[in-house]
Amino acid sequence: MNLWEALQQGKRLLSPLSDEPGVDAELLLRHVLHFDRGQLYRRLTEPIDLPFEEAYRSLIARRAAHEPTPYILGHKEFFGLDFDVTPAAIIPRPETEMLVEEAIAFVQNRPADQVVTIADVGTGCGAIAVSLNHLLPSAQLISIDASADALALARRNADHHPSAQPIRFLQGDLLDPVDPPLDLILANLPYIPTAQWAQLPPEIREREPRNGLDGGPDGLRQIARLLAMAPPYLAENGGIILEVGDEQSSAATTLALEAFPDSQVRIEKDLAGLDRVLVIRT
Repeated sequence: MNLWEALQQGKRLLSPLSDEPGVDAELLLRHVLHFDRGQLYRRLTEPIDLPFEEAYRSLIARRAAHEPTPYILGHKEFFGLDFDVTPAAIIPRPETEMLVEEAIAFVQNRPADQVVTIADVGTGCGAIAVSLNHLLPSAQLISIDASADALALARRNADHHPSAQPIRFLQGDLLDPVDPPLDLILANLPYIPTAQWAQLPPEIREREPRNGLDGGPDGLRQIARLLAMAPPYLAENGGIILEVGDEQSSAATTLALEAFPDSQVRIEKDLAGLDRVLVIRT
């Protein structure tokens, strides 16, 4: 079997369960061979040695058993950086990069000499906080999570991408462990309604941590708690940026205006045209 045949075989085996079987097969084969994409495609006609073939088949079997590809690989790209990922935290998704973009815009609109304090609530693997720490070295980043395992993973990712200003890591429920004032609060909290969570693909429902996905009956349980808690923590002219479900914009906007009645609230759409990010400016 040559590399092309191995790639096609992996694609066929993953087609019934993966939305991107070719991508998954390629990533797993490259992982086994320690090739970048160019190396793989330059050498497709070469035979695959038996030890590599066996290792590749093992990874394909794991993916066929609904283990997510990023967990198998142990890493995932987010905002141009490579992050360690484990089942201690959900896998970072491309749409969450919008929170980083909105946070950068928020900081760029502040006076240049002002040090901005940013809290990433429910930090998970640390993708949001570490990306911002990399891109905004003068900002003070705080990562908060209730899970000690998730915080350990986030710390490891911060070590992989050091910046001039170290991130503070705090364990606790939402904003409880942090002291005000905060200029900006970011959060990708669980927002999938429980009924929808039960219908998710097995690689999500059975492999990723439920407490990072299941947002309760309406999906807004944790988001509502954060918004109700936030007013005394937020500095004057502060902001809150939250990821929400595509059918939750109206309810989330109502919650935002209840907590901050004099604020400016808007919803930003993702690349698919779906409501995705709630932005509050006080």
